[in-house]
This record gives sequence, C-alpha cells and structure tokens, in this order.
Amino acid sequence: MKSLIKYSKKKNSKIEITKVFSNNKTAKGIETATKLNVPEIFYYSKKSFEEKIKKNLYDIELICLAGFMQILSPSFVNKWKGRLINIHPSYLPHFKGLKAQQKAIVAKASFSGCTVHYVNKKIDSGNIIKQKKIKILKKDDIESLTKKILIEEHKLYPKAINVVVKKLLLNKKIND
Repeated sequence: MKSLIKYSKKKNSKIEITKVFSNNKTAKGIETATKLNVPEIFYYSKKSFEEKIKKNLYDIELICLAGFMQILSPSFVNKWKGRLINIHPSYLPHFKGLKAQQKAIVAKASFSGCTVHYVNKKIDSGNIIKQKKIKILKKDDIESLTKKILIEEHKLYPKAINVVVKKLLLNKKIND
C-alpha cells in the first residue's frame, strides 16, 4: 500500500489512489492509507464486503488487490475484466493460493518470486502482467523468503500498474 500510494504521488505518475477497501479491520494497508491521506477508506465485514464495495466503485477505473484473501464472485470478476489485478507472492504458475512461500520452501524449490496478474474466475490463474523471479537459498526459511518477496513486490506492483494503466488509456483513446 505504501509503495503504491507513494508512487501515485510522483509527478509523472498516471495513477491516483482515491479509495482503499478492506475486509480486515486490522489490515496494515488501512493504517497506511489513513496516514498517507487517501480520500476514502472503507472497511466492510467479509459477509457483506463485495455487495457494499460495488456501491462505491462508480468512479473507479482499476482495482488493485494486495493481501486480499477473499474469493470474488464470478459476476464481480466478469464486470471488472481487464481492470482487476492482483499481486501474488510466488512465481506463477508455481504455488498458487495460500501459503505460497511455505509451499516453495517445503518443495525445496530453487526459486520463487512474485507475480502481478489479471484476476479471473480461477485462483491465481489470470494472464500475467509482470513477474520477478527470486532465488531461494539453502539458508532461506519461510520468514526470510517472505521478506525477500515483499521487497520485490513493492517494486514490481507499481510497474505492473503502469503497464495496465497505459493499456487502459490506449484502449480509451481507440474507443473515443
């Protein structure tokens, strides 16, 4: 959240973060968004989350998920096709779903990484926008691998958002 908000405030950035939603009251992103003056911050319970956020997305062009642990309905995903992206802490298609870092360590994989992808109806299966491969050292454990991946996620996500925004702007020009 912090890297995305800071990136959005750069002079040459084409993105503006106007709303932050969470289904987790204690999410660090909510605290960060508040400190960095994001105009609208919403918290909804998991039960009503999707239904309620739909009401607040009327002026949004791109939804960026991060640390989002809720499955979105097929109708929601279809409505936002091409404008709904996620970052995942593995080098997809390896280690989809929860506990990706643990899966990589248990599998004794030689690498993992992070991936920004479009969200589709299947978990962590959408088209890949950008990826970063990270070597797993023999001394790495779940905690050290998680830290290495997080550092790269902070660099990768803004770059991937830029790719998507440029594509959306190009499509908008073509359709105008």
